[in-house]
Order: sequence, then C-alpha cells, then structure tokens
Amino acid sequence: MTVTAPRLTLERKILTEYGLVISLDEVGRGALAGPVVVGAAVMDAAGARRRVPEGLRDSKLVTEKRRPDVAARAAAWVQASGTGWASAAEVDDVGIMHALGLAASRAIDAVVAAGAVLDDALVILDGNHDYVSRVHAAPLQVRSVIKGDRDCASVSAASVIAKVARDTHMAERHLEHPVYQWDRNKGYASAEHRAAIRESGLSPLHRASWAISDAPTLF
Repeated sequence: MTVTAPRLTLERKILTEYGLVISLDEVGRGALAGPVVVGAAVMDAAGARRRVPEGLRDSKLVTEKRRPDVAARAAAWVQASGTGWASAAEVDDVGIMHALGLAASRAIDAVVAAGAVLDDALVILDGNHDYVSRVHAAPLQVRSVIKGDRDCASVSAASVIAKVARDTHMAERHLEHPVYQWDRNKGYASAEHRAAIRESGLSPLHRASWAISDAPTLF
C-alpha cells in the first residue's frame, strides 16, 4: 500500500489568518504502563515554505529504526518543538482524557518557553476531541483535525518527536523493571507484557486503574 506523504496545505491556509500554528499529537494513550506524551511543533509562514523532510510521516508509519533520524530532522525543520508528559499516576488520578490535556498543556508551555506567542497562534490537535482547552491556563484557539497526523506535516513532526521521546523513556525504564520487556513493547499490552503482569504483578509505573493482565493487545 502506498502511503501518501503529509503536506502543508492546511498549515499554509491557517497561516494566512494566524501568525503561528502549534501542532499537537499524543503517544502512549493506550499503553498499560508509562506516561502519555504530547509532542508540539511550531510552524510559521516562512517555515511553511520549506520542503517537508524526507521520510516524515505519522510516527506509526515510520519504522522504529528510522524514527530517531526522522525526529531529529523534524525538530530541526520546525521553528520550535517540545514535549509534555503526564505520568501513569496522573492517568490513574484524573483519567486518560484529563491527563492528555495536562500533557498537551505542558507541551504548549514548552514551546512558549522557546519563544512561541500564543496570542496569534492556532493550535491544531490530531483527532476529533479538544482535550487541551479546558486544562491550559491561558486561553487557546484550538482546531481538532481528524487524521491530522497522517495529512498535516507539522502534526506528523509532533507525532514522531513525541514517539521517540516516549520510546526512549520506556527503554530506560526497562533497565529498572526488565521483567516487563518495555524495551520491546514500550508499555503497550503485548502478550509478553500481560504475562509478566500475571506473574509479577504491577510496577509503580503501571496504570493501576486499567492495567489488566488479560486486556486486549492494542498495538
């Protein structure tokens, strides 16, 4: 199957009305262990005239071996980028949707710290639900874009940046809890991960409110 490369069509249209686009995408939403992470990528009109990096796709469509290189080129291509994190404990405490909002708000704060100005920015959020507006302290203009990670190059950049950051984190946590093999499954509900939960119970990094040993494999 041929995968169409993401484009800048929507970003260029938005940038006729706004000074900046701040694109967001999440990773880790369906995992049994570890944080949920939201990537943010900032695009301005000058940046939107630059060529999309070769190989940039939604992170799910980039092989694990290639992702770090693609993420590095994506981060160099956009005007600013950052990640926001919400821990497994926060997912348990406030639920996944509010945790996504916390992570997204923190990602926006990261790019604001790098110089992005919210007053003239539109936030585009992959999916069909705005989970950030009610969480972020400052008023935001948000547009949800279905399949944004597939179609919008700046959202693809946010996606792969977040994916590499979270995968690296989970591989490092594997050294502390090797029984769950997070270096391979990254905290998702693989058969080996579910078997380890049945045999060893939950670690402090599991989402205890929903880390069920017989949960279906999500990825």
